[in-house]
Amino acid sequence: MGTSEVRRIMNPDYIFVYGTLRRYANSEMQQLLAKHGGFVSDATYQGRLYKIDYYPGAVPSDDPNDAVQGEVYLLHQADAVLPLLDQYEEFGAEFPEPNEYSRRKQAVLLKNGRTVMAWVYVYNHPTKGLELIKPANFIQKPL
Repeated sequence: MGTSEVRRIMNPDYIFVYGTLRRYANSEMQQLLAKHGGFVSDATYQGRLYKIDYYPGAVPSDDPNDAVQGEVYLLHQADAVLPLLDQYEEFGAEFPEPNEYSRRKQAVLLKNGRTVMAWVYVYNHPTKGLELIKPANFIQKPL
């Protein structure tokens, strides 16, 4: 077993998705995620969900009653797929500062009650004037 394989087993790369990357979004990027990751569980993230445009943005919250609904995937080749997801989310040095999203490791609660640390694309702009999505469950409707 190589060093990267041991690291992957000891410190798995999970990602929490809550918008256009969810299973039923049927987008090209969701298909890429499904190809390079395995669905683990439905999950929640302690945050608030806002309508940005035709897509949502999650921000962390101190209120334990705020729970963004989403899904957790285990990334099989995080080094290969995360840069593609970063492009999709317009996160990185090549995009204007401040980026619309930042990718952060955050605690998420799996449906079975277990907590894991997962990558989350957190909305990185002010939310004043944005519509709060309640309940915090974004299901993309066909365009």
